[in-house]
Amino acid sequence: MKINWSAVFTGFVVTLALGLISGLIYAGSETVGILGSWGVIGILGGLTAGYVVGGRIGSGAIHGGLATVLGSLVLLVIAAVTTLLFGGVVLSLGVLGFGALILAFHAIPGALGGALGSWLKDRRTAPEPVGTQA
Repeated sequence: MKINWSAVFTGFVVTLALGLISGLIYAGSETVGILGSWGVIGILGGLTAGYVVGGRIGSGAIHGGLATVLGSLVLLVIAAVTTLLFGGVVLSLGVLGFGALILAFHAIPGALGGALGSWLKDRRTAPEPVGTQA
């Protein structure tokens, strides 16, 4: 399978932007809200990547999962560096360890969103029958 990097990059940008915005909004809020937001962010980032790539549902799922994992990886590096600067080495290693465990779970909503996005694009661009021929 050939990876459409423009679709992955578009989904990555959406995931990154939504992650940064939600990080600013959810700062200091409940953990349940934060855990719910990563699912929504993953679905929306994957939906974007899947819609851009179109085609089969499996292709959209791969592109959506790849886009959300890349976006989450960049946010994890930013969080680890920020924690290292303001919290210390031990806290930063904890963030990296927990983030590495959670990183795999970010692919699930991204893949679901990517499959949905490619399905929506395929459904939208499908030719409609014009009637019966005599």
